[in-house]
Amino acid sequence: MSEIHVPRQFRGPPISANGGYISGLLAKAVGGRGQAMLRALIPLDADLALQPGEDGAVTLLGLEGQPIGSARPALATELPEPPTPPSIEAARAAQEGSVFAKRPLHRGCFSCCVEREDGEGLGVHVGQVEGAPEGQCAGLWTPHANFADADGTVPDEITWAALDCPGSMCWHIKTNGHAGLLGSMVGEVLERPRAGQTYVVSAWTQESEGRKFFSGVALHDADGKLLARGNQIWIARAPTPPPAAG
Repeated sequence: MSEIHVPRQFRGPPISANGGYISGLLAKAVGGRGQAMLRALIPLDADLALQPGEDGAVTLLGLEGQPIGSARPALATELPEPPTPPSIEAARAAQEGSVFAKRPLHRGCFSCCVEREDGEGLGVHVGQVEGAPEGQCAGLWTPHANFADADGTVPDEITWAALDCPGSMCWHIKTNGHAGLLGSMVGEVLERPRAGQTYVVSAWTQESEGRKFFSGVALHDADGKLLARGNQIWIARAPTPPPAAG
């Protein structure tokens, strides 16, 4: 892979790629298990060059040749040990009770927008799991056949996208505050999910440092088998300074 091209369908913010989707593409470029870092909004409908670096790393270059993202291979020790996932029924109850069941975290977002057509977006959203620590959330995802390869399994970048917004949602649910934009994600897909099957998406808050908010995310099948996992860092927007007096 020497270039990355993100069609507009896979947007997050209105003029930029979905953070999880582009992170999954970058991780694929370094072998699958990787840490992706996003330095700027990623242009849509553009051929962006991937520049190889040392030790298997890559740098994503913007339209002017400037670095806008990067990825490196990751170690298993950099990935979380997810909490025991809730049952399908408990995850469905958490999802249905979520504020994001009626209004998306980001309108139009490929990952979370519930207003997009089935098979055109993912519509993944999570809610607080009853009886779990505050900020431990879950929901369901049934991959659409539109996103599957010929063998019926879903490419890794789609799974990374499904795990994207839940990591921000759990912070919103815990603090009633917005965690901002995805800054980095380290993850891996252990087994590709299959179109038409229902999976549990889990997200939980970790620590925070200033404007950085740390989340864990995971995907399990109905029997509790771990299929994918990741750690995320979300960067909150800097507060707007008050207008100057006079």
